Amino acid sequence: MATIELRINGEPRSVEADPQQSLLSTLRDNLDLTGCKYGCGEGRCGACTVLIDGKAVRSCVTPLGDCGGRPITTIEGLARDGKLHPLQTAFLECGAMQCGYCTTGMIMSGVGLLERNHSPSVDEVKRSMEGNICRCGTYPRIAAAIQMAVDSMKGARK
Repeated sequence: MATIELRINGEPRSVEADPQQSLLSTLRDNLDLTGCKYGCGEGRCGACTVLIDGKAVRSCVTPLGDCGGRPITTIEGLARDGKLHPLQTAFLECGAMQCGYCTTGMIMSGVGLLERNHSPSVDEVKRSMEGNICRCGTYPRIAAAIQMAVDSMKGARK
């Protein structure tokens, strides 16, 4: 056990945990941040995706000890001043979810893409989202939501 200092959603957090414990377990069990989901436990489905240093990362295979001092963003940290992130809004408007289990991982992967590429092509969106599995098959609506968010964010940048 060790005390690990984290920066989650802009807030400093301290946890007493095994540095080899997964970030996912820490978020859900120690910090009550349950937005990211346990899916496969192998980093293959994307349900547990969070952003670390602005990049999409599978929290189920990320050791807590690798996260100290690095900025971590979870789905709970995307909204600002009570306003959803443009991709969250687009997911709602496009109906880009059915059962909802993959939704937070899809959104976090999409936000990671949009942070590094403000205007991704359709192929770039598809490649970026390849590691996220939606068992309900809403991929066309997910891609449409990402494009809607791109258009919305372009308007906000002008």
